Amino acid sequence: MPDEWKPILKERGLRPFRADQILQSLYRDYITDWDQATTLPKDFRETLKTEFPLTESEVMAEDVAQDGTRKLLIRYADGECVETVLIPARDRFTQCISTQVGCAMGCAFCASGSKGVVRSLKADEIVAEYLAGRRYGEITNIVVMGMGEPFANYDETLRALKLINAGKGPNLGARHITLSTCGVVPGFERLAAEGIQFELSVSLHAANDKLRSELMPVNRKWPLDVLLPACADYTNRTKRIITFEYTVIDGVNSSRADAEELARQVRRVPMAKVNLIPLSPVDHRPDFHTPSDATMLMFLDVLMRAGVQTMLRRSRGKDASAACGQLRLRKAPQK
Repeated sequence: MPDEWKPILKERGLRPFRADQILQSLYRDYITDWDQATTLPKDFRETLKTEFPLTESEVMAEDVAQDGTRKLLIRYADGECVETVLIPARDRFTQCISTQVGCAMGCAFCASGSKGVVRSLKADEIVAEYLAGRRYGEITNIVVMGMGEPFANYDETLRALKLINAGKGPNLGARHITLSTCGVVPGFERLAAEGIQFELSVSLHAANDKLRSELMPVNRKWPLDVLLPACADYTNRTKRIITFEYTVIDGVNSSRADAEELARQVRRVPMAKVNLIPLSPVDHRPDFHTPSDATMLMFLDVLMRAGVQTMLRRSRGKDASAACGQLRLRKAPQK
């Protein structure tokens, strides 16, 4: 942030405008070495190399699907890896960003959490993901739906997103940034208090506590009668829509009764909508299968007839280690 650089510059007898030049070099020129920041004095560049070394990261693997979806495996200085995904569309170029190496939430259908969590990312490492993706094109939207639970790494995640949102930095609009949580309820109040117009989505995936606790262990700590009132309070405080993500798994949460129960639950939250997502198969759960198109259309019909704003999402990147975490599991070196 410019304000964080200004006292550093003052200590060295440099003018405040140098802060804007630093951010320009980092987030518009995409430098990989301070020597490339030629608008800055040479002796100051030497100081920066010593006192403020750039985050070490590299793209160590890449999968590209036939639909243009591109999944990158990014390795950091300690050898740990995360995934980021680039999803092209007609009028947008979306990047899916990770906040942790692995995940502790243990959702049954998620490859990210199949090996647990290794560590959380620092803000600079999260921004390094964005910069890696930015080299493939102008990012129009960010969804924090990759590896990890953002609210379990709240401070570093918000710091990174505020920097990406900063006017003198990448300047990506807050409404083009979406955080996704599996339902870590304390994060709702913290995010509401930020006063920033980030979008929020909640992974639901089941409409009753019994099934949701089987699929998502987080439900045992914050069941639906705690989660949904927290969602309602968030929408009332922020006047922002919450999006519920519902991954349809054939034979698990895919019946008409499931759809009707989902409609009843979601209607407890004002200003809510639902994204219906067909399951992307994951290697560690061969018993989970993708639903038919007819099942997805049935869900869409039931929800819309109940007056629930609903979007039917198609899976992207099926031939590029589609499910989150799979590229890391397949290609990252064993430590």
